[in-house]
Amino acid sequence: MSSPDNKREKVDWLAELRGLGLMLLAVLAFHSLVAKPFYIPSTSMVPNLMVGDRLVVSKYPYGWSWVSASFHVLPRGNTRIWPATPQYGDIVIAVPPNRDEDYIKRVVALPGDRIAVVNGRIVLNGKPVPQKVEPDIRIPVDSQVCDRVPCLGYFDNYRVRAADGKDYYEVPARRETLPNGATYLIVDHRDQPLDNYPETRVPAGHVFLMGDNRDHSADSRADTWESGLGGPVPLANVGGRAEFITFSLDGTTTFNPMTWWGSLRDGRAWSTLRPAIAKVPASDE
Repeated sequence: MSSPDNKREKVDWLAELRGLGLMLLAVLAFHSLVAKPFYIPSTSMVPNLMVGDRLVVSKYPYGWSWVSASFHVLPRGNTRIWPATPQYGDIVIAVPPNRDEDYIKRVVALPGDRIAVVNGRIVLNGKPVPQKVEPDIRIPVDSQVCDRVPCLGYFDNYRVRAADGKDYYEVPARRETLPNGATYLIVDHRDQPLDNYPETRVPAGHVFLMGDNRDHSADSRADTWESGLGGPVPLANVGGRAEFITFSLDGTTTFNPMTWWGSLRDGRAWSTLRPAIAKVPASDE
């Protein structure tokens, strides 16, 4: 007869399931209250964010609301816990009023501001926001695709073959500087309807959001039927602030692990997404 010491102990499946459930709850709580990973699926924030970028979004800077839950399972409302207001230039995650989908855009106007867009230029509280012409930005042409294929096809007129034998888009760029000194690059390469937006006052508890790729961004300038945000966004619909890029893939990744390293974009990992602060006022050119 075998001794009791040689008998296998029975697995307590109830305890195992309880432990698994607690672990999942801890992950969801962390994603909802502290930080979560985010994937960039569109080109609305080019040149500062590319399709395929993976980044970290902190959930606590502006307080918590219904939108903080990772899967937006809570009913919509205006209540916020420990509320705070974003700063000019913050890149934030927001949910449009008519669907549960995360958008990523930049804060360009705060509560109480008067904002208009005239010929593609922001006019904030009656003053044009400074823009300075910068050297053309070089964007690699890779196989990355998004909801519109090809993702960057509207830049085809700027496609060039460089000395390294690779194709790039060399697109015109401007440096925009907001009243607090937050400065960043934007792309505005053609005339289109969203280049003009009538002056509106941002209500209390709201912010006005725009994409850095100004001609290809459905943001606060666009109606909801155009997949836009439909005007100023309630802060209760803002789910966090983009902090930094962890890594970026160019779209050639497959299930074959041999492709993983080669699809990494150089120079994007651990890049901060907080805007630089200009030391002196920007001048127009």
